[in-house]
Parts: sequence; C-alpha cells; structure tokens
Amino acid sequence: MSLVKFKKRNRPFANLVTSDFFDMEDFFDNRFWNRGMLSDKFWNGRKGEPALNIKETEDHFEIELAAPGFDKKDFEVTIEDGYLNISAEKTMEEEEKEDEYTRREFSYNAFERSLLLPENIMQEKIKARYKEGILSFKLLKKEVEKKQLPKKVEIS
Repeated sequence: MSLVKFKKRNRPFANLVTSDFFDMEDFFDNRFWNRGMLSDKFWNGRKGEPALNIKETEDHFEIELAAPGFDKKDFEVTIEDGYLNISAEKTMEEEEKEDEYTRREFSYNAFERSLLLPENIMQEKIKARYKEGILSFKLLKKEVEKKQLPKKVEIS
C-alpha cells in the first residue's frame, strides 16, 4: 500500500479525503467510488442505487423506487431494527450455437437500499407492489404518544 502526503490547499476532491494521507489503492477500489465520489456535488446520482420518491400525506407515506428490468420474484423486502431493507438481484444468460460458433451473453444486476422508518409507522401493515418497473410501498401512520413538555418547578 502506498500513501501520499497531501499539502493543505484547494483540492478538487477535498471532501473525499478525510486525512492528510491518501491511499492510492483505495482510490481505485470500487468501494471508494461507490461511497465517496458519489456523495460529491460534482457527481450526479448514486451508482447502483435506484431513484426513490417519498410522499407524505396526512395518514400515510408513499414510497416509489424505480427498478425497471426486474421481476417481482427478484426482490427481497424485509423490516429489521426499524429499517425497511430492499434488495434485488437478477441474472440472465443466453447461449446460441450454430455450425462452428457459439454466442454466449450474460448480465447481472443487483442493488440494496435501506430506509430508516419513522416511529409512527405501522410496520405490520406495510404493503408493497411492483408494476411497470416501479416498486411502490404504502406505509400507514399511527398515533404516537406525544412527549410531555418539560414542566418548570418553582423553587421557594
């Protein structure tokens, strides 16, 4: 592993480097590109994560996740420790043999997304639907006990 000392000056990707030393191997590692580069204002969107819309109404939340090209069976949705975890994985293989040649194609597509659920969601009543490339959820709200405001005690 090679480390390079940076001088404190205006760097185009300064928010990507959290210390005075920069790990060159990590720079070219996919994990770095997935986390650091994509949170920079210079880059648009997030690699590998589908677009997400969240709409709040008086009695529920609506979540829409753009995931075209998948089938309903490709998704796994779980609720764990207050998180709505959404993942999907799809593989495709195609092979064509003719006379003296073989054509073989394959593709792989996957993503994971986790959303922290608010306290006022009825987790047992979350409904999901996949239609025309959009995975949508309806999360019903419940009444949450409001915390009492602090009461001032007079000292005599």
